Amino acid sequence: MIHFSAADSSLACGRAAASGTAAGYLPTRHGRLYFSRRTAIMAILNLTPDSFYDGGRRLDPGRAIADGIEMAEAGADVIDIGGESTRPGARPVSEDEELERVLPVVRGLRRGLSIPISIDTYKCGVARAALREGADIVNDISALRFDAEMVGLVAAEKVPVVLMHMQGTPRTMQAEPHYHDVVREVGDFLAAQIRYAVEQGVEQDNIIVDPGIGFGKTLDHNLALLRGLPELAGRGQPLLVGASRKTFIGKILGAEPSERLEGSLAVAVAAVLAGANIIRAHDVRETRNAVRIADAIRFGARE
Repeated sequence: MIHFSAADSSLACGRAAASGTAAGYLPTRHGRLYFSRRTAIMAILNLTPDSFYDGGRRLDPGRAIADGIEMAEAGADVIDIGGESTRPGARPVSEDEELERVLPVVRGLRRGLSIPISIDTYKCGVARAALREGADIVNDISALRFDAEMVGLVAAEKVPVVLMHMQGTPRTMQAEPHYHDVVREVGDFLAAQIRYAVEQGVEQDNIIVDPGIGFGKTLDHNLALLRGLPELAGRGQPLLVGASRKTFIGKILGAEPSERLEGSLAVAVAAVLAGANIIRAHDVRETRNAVRIADAIRFGARE
């Protein structure tokens, strides 16, 4: 079994840790994510047959577990496990199918790693089962909107939750998305969902926000959001940016997903310098190295 260091791994989220985010860290059940002098890397571990970049690569749980361990060794601070593709036009999958994909991998990685695990789902039943098997964070692309029971689960379990902006659903989100002011509208949406979550009992210090790059946005919308990250970062919640290998990078470079690494790294560096606290990425080692340079510029730090 391989273990990776995580300070204060026994510290659970909740009222006792209410000052954590302001102090520069987010406590989870398996260690803290530190933000004050470095940017965290959230590794993407897709278990789907149809994800836009790595679909079909990890249908075998053993392969997925091995890849997750390799990502941790490469510098990931969190492993984000997803069992349903959310690419534009993706078909929904049943809860049973999603559970069949993700639970063996959550279970196996929890035995092999001591860093936090995130479950990428909008279904309360999947999140509940994954938390029971050792997941630490719920990454909900719907920002608690698609399953009415999700907010109660997050509140009761006192775990961090990612609230992401998306216009429409994965199947419809790229059907002529429209905004008058995308930065303001995304910021207002996230503020409203934070208020809703807090009213339902979620600790505000357990909330991470994600502007949803590529989720119901055109190329120009995505670029505007990246330019507007300082405004979103200034609202007080940890800010996650996930742009790895996405279509807007391909449009700029004229590149297929397999050819978008350099573009993804450029966006990651720009996001860090604009105030992002977590970068979600497919390519962990390369992103960690690029982000270390960005962190040195941003924080004046070498580690």
